[in-house]
Amino acid sequence: MFVPSGDRSETEKPAPTKRSDMDPLERYRPLVDDYEAFREAANRPLPYVVRVNTIKTTVERARAALDEEGIAYEPVDWNPRLLKLPDGSPGDSWAYFHGWLHGQEEVSALPARVLDPQPGERVWDAAAAPGSKTTQLAALIDDTGLVVGNDSNLGRLSALRHNAERLGCTSVAVTNQDARNFSVKPFGSETPDRPGAFDHFDRALVDAPCSCEGTCRKNPGALDDWTMEHVESVSGIQKGILRRAVQATKPGGEVVYSTCTFAPEENEAVLDHVLDAEDCRLVDCDVPLETAPGVTEWEGERFDESVQTAHRIYPHQNDTGGFFVAKLVVGDEEVAA
Repeated sequence: MFVPSGDRSETEKPAPTKRSDMDPLERYRPLVDDYEAFREAANRPLPYVVRVNTIKTTVERARAALDEEGIAYEPVDWNPRLLKLPDGSPGDSWAYFHGWLHGQEEVSALPARVLDPQPGERVWDAAAAPGSKTTQLAALIDDTGLVVGNDSNLGRLSALRHNAERLGCTSVAVTNQDARNFSVKPFGSETPDRPGAFDHFDRALVDAPCSCEGTCRKNPGALDDWTMEHVESVSGIQKGILRRAVQATKPGGEVVYSTCTFAPEENEAVLDHVLDAEDCRLVDCDVPLETAPGVTEWEGERFDESVQTAHRIYPHQNDTGGFFVAKLVVGDEEVAA
């Protein structure tokens, strides 16, 4: 299903401004427990990982298919649906061609797991392209209910739609809206004549457009165009998207916020802003990896103490990319209980 939007004010990810002479990673020295190990890990190539697409197969069948083709793999401890491939992409394998496998960075599979959607629920992926997390969400709900994969960039929607089709995700609807002004009106209000219509989501994922510092292992050029101006600009967009996600989620529903950057301006500062602006609260979430807590102070700015429930993931901790993830509950504790 493709649901077009009306006018969009601007793209969700502005182009970087001129290159800064600052070393982006150096500014995080005060935050990292072992800075030398952090820098060493950031310079190593990222292990290649695939996710087993349980809409089309089982983990056991996918492993057997790889065994038959002589493709080496190593199961990921915390998520049996993830397999590390020491020899790289299996793009020409039978299992990959038929949609049994999908290339997805290990830490990228974390937000959907933290959101933990249930079969039959309505879930919004606010910044979805190219679709790894959207299709993962569809698998987690057993391809029942509805996953709305939205992206403001029309050019990126083809990848989202291709991945949803290749992986057999019949529960996915694709929309093209600015997430900051996302309208649920195309889905209508539930009436006896429209039992599937709705005006709020059960859960939402905001894997926000960001400065992408944490992707430097798979994309060494990610830091080349880094500027402080871009960080400050994209943080405003992130705040708008997360606010809209809270507004579009039912009372008691859950919203997961994640980025692949280390910048507090794009992480804790965004959470702090939304906690102040919307009716929501941060809650502890189970993350089966070594992490560091969210920071409550950065360069003279203080954040709500509850941002410590967020998780910072540095490359040297789990041999992954860098990441940030947090979970919010919409409404007060009595409603959410």
